[in-house]
Amino acid sequence: MNKPMQKQESLQALDRIRFYFRGRIHEVANENPTATVLEWLRESAHCTGTKEGCAEGDCGACTVLACELFDPQNANESLRRNVVGGLIIRPVNACIKFLPTLDGCALFTVEDVETFGLESGSPRGLSHLHPVQEAMVNCHGSQCGFCTPGFIMSLTAAYERYAETKTVPSRAQLADDCAGNLCRCTGYRPILDAGQRMFELPPRRLNTKPVVDALQSIRAASTPISVAGAKKYWAPRTVAEFADVRLAHPEARLLAGATDIGLWVNKQMRDVGDLIYIGEVQELKAIEERDGFLIIGAAVRLEDAWRSIASRWPQLRDLWRRFASPPVRHAGTLVGNLANGSPIGDGPPVLIALGAQVQLRRGDDLREMDLQDFYLDYMKNDLRVGEFIASVRIPIPDREITMRAYKVSKRFDSDISAVCGAFSIELDERKKIKTACFVFGGMAAIAKRAAAAEAAAIGQLWTERTLRSIQNAVKSDFKPLTDLRATDNYRWSIVLGLFERFWLETRSGSGLAPLPVEQTTVFAVLDQR
Repeated sequence: MNKPMQKQESLQALDRIRFYFRGRIHEVANENPTATVLEWLRESAHCTGTKEGCAEGDCGACTVLACELFDPQNANESLRRNVVGGLIIRPVNACIKFLPTLDGCALFTVEDVETFGLESGSPRGLSHLHPVQEAMVNCHGSQCGFCTPGFIMSLTAAYERYAETKTVPSRAQLADDCAGNLCRCTGYRPILDAGQRMFELPPRRLNTKPVVDALQSIRAASTPISVAGAKKYWAPRTVAEFADVRLAHPEARLLAGATDIGLWVNKQMRDVGDLIYIGEVQELKAIEERDGFLIIGAAVRLEDAWRSIASRWPQLRDLWRRFASPPVRHAGTLVGNLANGSPIGDGPPVLIALGAQVQLRRGDDLREMDLQDFYLDYMKNDLRVGEFIASVRIPIPDREITMRAYKVSKRFDSDISAVCGAFSIELDERKKIKTACFVFGGMAAIAKRAAAAEAAAIGQLWTERTLRSIQNAVKSDFKPLTDLRATDNYRWSIVLGLFERFWLETRSGSGLAPLPVEQTTVFAVLDQR
C-alpha cells in the first residue's frame, strides 16, 4: 500500500476551483464537495434566474450550460456533434451537478443568454433579446415562467449546435432536445413553435473565443485536485493516478455525473463520504474501435456513448432517445449506469444482449469478464476492493445478428422502465436459430437473461410455433414483483407482448417495420383541440 499512497500524495492539495463565469475566470474556495451548482448560483452568486423544481434532474427548471474545451486528440464522431467554436456545449441539471466538477469548465445560465453575440457594454432590454428569448415571447411560450429558464437553456444549446452545422431541426428533433424539460401550464406546442421561430430571426451566436482562451489558461495552470477537509475530493488527471487513489482509498465513492449520487444527497440526505471524481481522466474519455470491439471508456458521457452505439446498431436509436433525458445523458456515463447495476436500468439489458464485456482495473492489474457475470445480486457486483470499471467492450459482429430493444414505461420521455427487453438472435443457413440472447430489466433483482426461453429457441426455425414455445418457456425464467411501476401480471403481459413484437418485426419475408410512437404525434392531436 505504500507505493499507491506515495503516488496519491503527488496530487496537489487545493482549496479552490476555477471556472469561467460572467465573462471572467471565477474562483470558489472551501466549498463542500457535494454542494451543487444550483445551490452556489442561488445562495452564493445570487443568480436566481435558474430555478429549483424537483431537485432530482427530472423537471429541467435548473438547466444550465456547462462547456468544456474540445480536445481534437481525444475526439470521436459522437463528441464532435456538440462542438461549437472549440467548446463542447452540454445542457445539464444544476441541481445534481456538484460544484467541484465545474473546475476547468465554463458555466452559462439564463441571465447570460441575452449577452450572447453582443459587445461588452451594449445596451440590454427587450430590443436586444436573444433569438431564443424573442421567439419565446412572440410565440407565447411562457405563462408562470418557472420552467422557462430551463427551456431557454435547452433551446440555446440546440440553437448553437444546429447553427454551427448550418442546419435547421425538425419539430421532432426539437421535442427530443427539450425532452428533459417539463411545463405544466403553457403546454409544449407554443414552446416548439418558439424553437422553430428562433432560426428565422437575425442570428446571435455565443462568442466562444474569450471562453476558449480562459479555459486554456486554466488548463495550463491547473494540477490534479485533492481537496482535504471534513470531506475529501480527488480529481486525478491520468488513469494511473486514478488507479492509485482508488487503491489507496477503496472506501471512497466514485463520482462521474452524479445523476444517482446527486439524488442520494438531495432526496435521501445521505452522507456519501469521500469522493473520487472520474471526469478529469482523459484516457477514460475515449471511444475507439479496436480488435473487433467498440470500446467505451468509463468517463464517456451517456449521450456520446449511446450515439456511438446507435450508429453501429441503428435498431437501438429509439431506446437511445428514451434513455433518461438530454441533460442527464450529458452528465452521466454509460459505465456509471452499468456499475450502478439497477435492475430497472436500461443499459445492462441492451449491453448484455450485445455480448458486452467490462474491463476491470485494480492498481496496475487488469481483468475482463462478460457483463452478464458482473452482477451477483440486487445492487451487488463482482468488483474487488480498490477496483473499478475502466471500460466496456462491445463486440462488433462480423456476421448478421438480428437485434431489437424495447422500453415500456408510463411516460414516453425521461421515465424509468417498467420492463426493458433486449433481444438478439442469429440464424444459420437453414434459417434456424443458431444463437439467442433474451435479456430483461425490471423482471428480477438484476438484469437477467431468460435462459429457458433461449433454450426453447436454439435449433428451431424462426416461426410462430417457435415464438409460442418461447413464450411458454419464459414463464419459468422470472418471478417479477409488483411495485409502483407495474404489477407482476402486467409485467408478464409486457414480456409476452415484446416477444410477439420482436417476432412480428423480424420474421422471414413479412416482418413489420418498426413504428415508434413519436412525441409530435401527441402534439399534433393536442394542436387540433
